[in-house]
Amino acid sequence: MIKISYIYGKRAGYSTKVINYYRGITMKNILHFTFALIAVLGISLSTCSSASAIPLMAETVVTGTVVDAANGEPLPGVNITVKDKLAGTSTNSQGEFKLTISQDAPFTLIFTSVGYARQEVEITSANATGITVQMSRTTLTANEVVVSASRMEESILEAPVTIEKMDLSDIRSTASNSYYDAIGNLKGVDITASSINFKIINSRGFNSTGNTRMVQLIDGMDTQAPALNFPVGNLNSPNVLDVEGAEYIPGAASALYGPNAFNGILLMSSKDPFNYQGLSVMVKAGMNHLNGKEQLGEPADPQPLYNTAIRYAKAFNDKFAFKVNFSYKQAEDWRGINYSDKNSDVQGELDINPGYNGVHLYGDDGSFNIGLLGLSQGFIQTVSNTFSISPADAQKYAGALPAQPVNRTGYREHYIVDNDAENLKVNAALHYRLNENIEASYSFNYGYGTSVYTGAQRYSLNNFNVSQHKLQLEGSNFNLKAYGTFENSGDSYIADFVGYYINGVSSDPDRSDPAAGNTNWFGTYGATMVGAYIQQVMEATGSTDFNPQVVNAINSSPEALSTIFQAARDNADASRLKPGTAGFKEAKEAALENTIPTGARFNDNSRFYHVEGQYNLEDHIDFVDLLLGASFRQFQLRSNGTIFDDADGGVNINEWATYLQAKKSFFNDRLDLTGSVRYDKNENFDGQFSPRISGVVTVADGHNFRGSFQTGFRNPDTQAQYIDLNVVNARLLGGLPKFAEKYEITENAYTLESVQEFTNNFLATQSPDVGLLDAFETFDPVKPEQVQAFEVGYKGLFGGKLYFDAAYYYNIYDDFISQIHVRKASGPFTGQPSDQAVIASLLSGDFQNTFRIYSNVDKTVEAHGAAVGLEYSLPANFTFGINYNWNKLITDLGAFQNNFNTPEHKVNISLGNRYLFDNVGFNITYRWQDEFLWNSNFISTTVDAVSTVDAQINYRIPQYNATVKVGGSDIFNNRYVLNGGGPNLGGIYYISLTFDSLFR
Repeated sequence: MIKISYIYGKRAGYSTKVINYYRGITMKNILHFTFALIAVLGISLSTCSSASAIPLMAETVVTGTVVDAANGEPLPGVNITVKDKLAGTSTNSQGEFKLTISQDAPFTLIFTSVGYARQEVEITSANATGITVQMSRTTLTANEVVVSASRMEESILEAPVTIEKMDLSDIRSTASNSYYDAIGNLKGVDITASSINFKIINSRGFNSTGNTRMVQLIDGMDTQAPALNFPVGNLNSPNVLDVEGAEYIPGAASALYGPNAFNGILLMSSKDPFNYQGLSVMVKAGMNHLNGKEQLGEPADPQPLYNTAIRYAKAFNDKFAFKVNFSYKQAEDWRGINYSDKNSDVQGELDINPGYNGVHLYGDDGSFNIGLLGLSQGFIQTVSNTFSISPADAQKYAGALPAQPVNRTGYREHYIVDNDAENLKVNAALHYRLNENIEASYSFNYGYGTSVYTGAQRYSLNNFNVSQHKLQLEGSNFNLKAYGTFENSGDSYIADFVGYYINGVSSDPDRSDPAAGNTNWFGTYGATMVGAYIQQVMEATGSTDFNPQVVNAINSSPEALSTIFQAARDNADASRLKPGTAGFKEAKEAALENTIPTGARFNDNSRFYHVEGQYNLEDHIDFVDLLLGASFRQFQLRSNGTIFDDADGGVNINEWATYLQAKKSFFNDRLDLTGSVRYDKNENFDGQFSPRISGVVTVADGHNFRGSFQTGFRNPDTQAQYIDLNVVNARLLGGLPKFAEKYEITENAYTLESVQEFTNNFLATQSPDVGLLDAFETFDPVKPEQVQAFEVGYKGLFGGKLYFDAAYYYNIYDDFISQIHVRKASGPFTGQPSDQAVIASLLSGDFQNTFRIYSNVDKTVEAHGAAVGLEYSLPANFTFGINYNWNKLITDLGAFQNNFNTPEHKVNISLGNRYLFDNVGFNITYRWQDEFLWNSNFISTTVDAVSTVDAQINYRIPQYNATVKVGGSDIFNNRYVLNGGGPNLGGIYYISLTFDSLFR
């Protein structure tokens, strides 16, 4: 096996020939490689197993009963495994078990159950029958075992880095609407919400609604959507009946988990069908949208929500097991009702902003400077003909139009976005134990739904789905898996495109050409303003001849000019399609008939393949614990040109990696040192080394100090590499050199910041100051982002009742991946009259001359923070928990500082009792975070402080293995948002009935 691992690592070597070989790899190659490796590994392990079986060992049979230490009642569903093996079983409804193992005594059995402390029992004789195991109740996570910190089992007290765990009892007792929402109550976790089904997890700063800095694994599978490069929230995670637990590591973890494990990693595990058998059913009914703000577009009445889940698992002779899962959730989604203005470019002191662009309005993106009509000969001729004035006077009137950006009138979100949120999940798995040390499995995950995502714009993820297939061969000291992730955009679309299309065709006589319609609308708008000038001149002088004194007086009066701007909008909007009308419905359907660039829909079927092997050398090396592994993965971009520049057959991106970890204990296990190093290579970027070193010092039993130095990196995601997307007011471009060359973004180009300064000055003075423009002449291709993370911490368990954990971190970031905003002029400045056209091209921008291209920020950034938490087991089964989180950006980055997007202070408090009375329990959670600045391509704003209370009470019906739970999230219905551009969240109230593990 050592030889096999070496061959695999060597094959992933560093030569150019090997890298070029990987560029041409197809899925067929990947599957051939995977199956070959599995076959060789299986033969090798079988040989080893056969050799070790000579002479044959006698079978050892262990039988017994597991009971509650407090009352002596039998405990059903207790998981029993042989230490360092896969063999195991579980207790029946009477708490009884029988386990047959081909191993001579002595060996150790491990007993685990929800809400009880893990217990190890040593079997010393071949005839161990009728034993009784007493298990004690526990409420502290300090007693938990985790695997994510070092990819090996260890006590959470002894983990070398900060780690949070949510076990099955936490999941069952959460008061939140879903267990995924409850992750936001863990220490160090920040959460954003784009919709009821789409929430994203982050930690330690630089948050976003599409977080490519976090990795989320489900049973070892990366859940990122290949085209998005971040997990799609809870869309395809295990349903509540199948999830066993979650482990969360805040901070850099690239040394073990590779690219994008930058701000943290979340590992979720589903239930093993060998250990959790029987039928489980959950039905939940509830409501949201209480006291909805109907005038802003929310439902007037409370809206129902439903959630149903079913799980069935069965094992046969402890050799073969399977499980199937199904869940469906439906609700009326939260609405975006923020209509504040994202634009601030207003001429003079107008009472209104003609360039008004509402946060949750669609179709109002892409401003046009109305003063540019004075440079249009077609418009001048139209004015002359319409008002029967001379071409000379028409040119003067048109030239008098103020240089004011104007936007079209947008449509509110609920008219454009599909708010019927739903989520369907299907999961199945087959497990077969080749022997007591090796298990093969196949698993399938499928998540389908309709939701809303906030990115550069708001996107309606309509009938969006992600599926995953995984083959795995697992032993007591190795793991080999291969899986694929398949994304289908369904009928997903860009909300702004729909609004743009409806607005456009409403102004087109043929109701078919949005571009022509927009030209007509702005022409009507400008002509109406010219008509107002002519009328005022006529009233003042009795003639339509241009009079500069009268026109200048109008333009100098904010009140008069505001009235004219409003009249121009009313006139231009006369043909605007009204929501609810047949014409509006037809236009919306027409916008959704076609894909980008002629329509609003995506057409994405991107894929992601991953092969990984890991081997623990503990059976071969005694003086140190050594772990090694290697992986290969390939992204296959297949958006058919609707997201990426992949219309010509698609784009493949190959990545490979190797890693090594060594762990050694000193001074009678009082000091544990762990070192890791990983090398990753993406074909588009330089290779990345990610070292980590950590130490844990045990000063007394249950009291440990830890320290670590970690490095992390974040590869530019698939969008940062290959996106080529029209978002109405700009074009998003990948940061590879080909895109800068394709659109010639360094020719006659200026930074958008300087263009805005130039425009503001021009609006105020009517005189162009070209010196304000900052030429963009050199483009640096995007490259991986880096972080160095230092952490110290302490964990302590006092009297078995109080668990305390504290950590401080200090991060140093380099090469921040960001976007550069540039605008191209129609040509160079020459000092000639033709410069007027060049100036005009800079004053208004859209996807044809405005670009957002990925690159890096050339500055070192520092941030630090701390997290403190305690859990206290009070008398009478009460538990109390509190944690405080502090995050602070040290480096002053000016406007970029807002990208930290993280509250400085946050507190979570919980009080619960799983055994308040016989079969009655409850849990209450309070969450508070202070206000903070949010900056993104979608919006820059202040997110207000949040204060919510979740609560639940439950009643268990033991004879039916059933639980009734009544509860609510944000029970006081304090409306709030979690991130800039996010929807208006509120209370959710529910009642659920769960039958667990029937027919075991």
